[in-house]
Amino acid sequence: WFVSMNFDEVRWIDFHDNKDDRGRLTAIEEDEHIPFTIKRIFYVHQVKPDTNRGGHAHIDTDQVITSVNGRLKVDISDGKTMRTYALDSPARGIFVPRMFWIRLYDFSESAVCLVLASTKYDMKRSYRTWDDYLTARGLAFTKPPGE
Repeated sequence: WFVSMNFDEVRWIDFHDNKDDRGRLTAIEEDEHIPFTIKRIFYVHQVKPDTNRGGHAHIDTDQVITSVNGRLKVDISDGKTMRTYALDSPARGIFVPRMFWIRLYDFSESAVCLVLASTKYDMKRSYRTWDDYLTARGLAFTKPPGE
């Protein structure tokens, strides 16, 4: 079992953002903005200072991650390279294909992180430790991103 992974697949997605003198309305539409059928939507909020979220890789789940309020950072790794993305706009999100390791951190006090996922949650369909992830990818052991 092998998944072709390429950081070119990780990309920003601009949502439909309507601004006028009344405020803003941002729409996210399946097939228009989201490159998969949405099976699950969840949000992470009220994260305690200096706390990381994520810290795993999904075997078969693609995701779009955005900050609908506040700011946070996302480290995305393929096991060899790590890139950091700052999420600070509700008008765009980052598309993260399956089998990339994700760590969410540096949440502002008011941050609300919204995630759109291509599958329903099943803990067994993810690698929960960095060592298991590297083994699945057939890579040499290294320190986890962010340590």
